[in-house]
Amino acid sequence: MESITDIKNKLAEIKGLNLYKEGGLDFAINSYIDFCEEYSLDERSGVVKLVKSAETQQKKLAQEKSRLSAMIDFESRFYDRQYIAGIDEVGRGPLAGPIVTAAVVLPHGLMIPYVNDSKQLSEEKREELFDIIMDKAISVACGMHSEQEIDDMGIAPADSDAMKMAALKLSVKPDFILVDAFPIKELDIEQYPIIKGDTKSISIAAASIVAKVTRDRLMVKLDEKYPGYGFAKNKGYGSAEHIEAIKTMGPCPAHRRSFIKNFV
Repeated sequence: MESITDIKNKLAEIKGLNLYKEGGLDFAINSYIDFCEEYSLDERSGVVKLVKSAETQQKKLAQEKSRLSAMIDFESRFYDRQYIAGIDEVGRGPLAGPIVTAAVVLPHGLMIPYVNDSKQLSEEKREELFDIIMDKAISVACGMHSEQEIDDMGIAPADSDAMKMAALKLSVKPDFILVDAFPIKELDIEQYPIIKGDTKSISIAAASIVAKVTRDRLMVKLDEKYPGYGFAKNKGYGSAEHIEAIKTMGPCPAHRRSFIKNFV
């Protein structure tokens, strides 16, 4: 009879499968199903626990596949277009640092497990997914406006222009753009705005991750350049500690003067 240790090792191998390989998610789901079927009649308590664990993991992955299937629904409506770009931004609200946008073109039908609105992901998961998106995407590009440009232009125009910048920097010209919430001005490419698009479109969600990781890395560098404001931690947002630092130390060149006028 097969030992419980050997069965446990089999389950560990399934849990260690790379979900990001082509067909990896389906392969893992089917592997869990096969494992449960193979050991469903084994009445040893240790094996029963392993089977229950496998069932739980299989259900979680099946739910993730269902979520991802819904997230490619908008893209699938426009698969007659060759290149569909998702565009999103991060950094409208902070008191310091740039606004960063990203445009991402994914292969039709690609489902990347756990891609979601960047705000719903841990920093570790965002970093992991950033590398996967950069590897699997047809094209990725970022747009940006500095704190000085935000002060000069206003946040809404800076945001729209940075999204336009990202779209035009792609190595392929998108035939269609899915954008979060509001259409991009002065961009001669057909667009489809989606409210809360970063939770409904995999392309927009991927763009939100790229924009977030890119901006966070920039804020860590600004923290090294301008210590004392906690940029590495607060990423320029108006935390109590950040506001107190502005009042105590005064603003630094990375601050948006139009955003901090009530604190100086």
